[in-house]
Amino acid sequence: MERLWAPWRMEYIENSKSEGCVLCIGPDEAIDRDRLILYRTKLSLVMLNRYPYTNGHLMVAPLRHTADMNSLSDEEMLDLFKVLQLSRNVVEKEASPQGYNVGLNLGHAAGAGIDDHLHIHLVPRWNGDTNFMTVISDLRVMPENLLTTYDRLLAGFTAAGKVEL
Repeated sequence: MERLWAPWRMEYIENSKSEGCVLCIGPDEAIDRDRLILYRTKLSLVMLNRYPYTNGHLMVAPLRHTADMNSLSDEEMLDLFKVLQLSRNVVEKEASPQGYNVGLNLGHAAGAGIDDHLHIHLVPRWNGDTNFMTVISDLRVMPENLLTTYDRLLAGFTAAGKVEL
């Protein structure tokens, strides 16, 4: 029998029981790196997904806790999509993917892991990033450490400046 050691998964197992919304970040920017928050406006945030499908998998969300798209104001909706656009531009510059998956999972039945706070997934894709490990073993191989990805993308967001509405 072969064993695949993945000690970082213990954090996922232990944190899956945590209470509160991971996307409700509060004003303390001093802990943004610990929380993997890359960027924020007065209405939206960008967070690196702690359990990504690929390196650079981001979540873009309104700051206001809501699962209902219809509850977003026009200003919140515009800000959310401007931040999504900025996020794609930063990932493009910093990681040069060959494509993207962009999507929302609205509700638990649709696959939302965080079903009470609307968020958009931005998943960079490369030819061959899904290989036999995913197909046969339901396992993903991540080639870059999460905080290395965070630091690289943070530099891109910092250089990009603020979103203009």
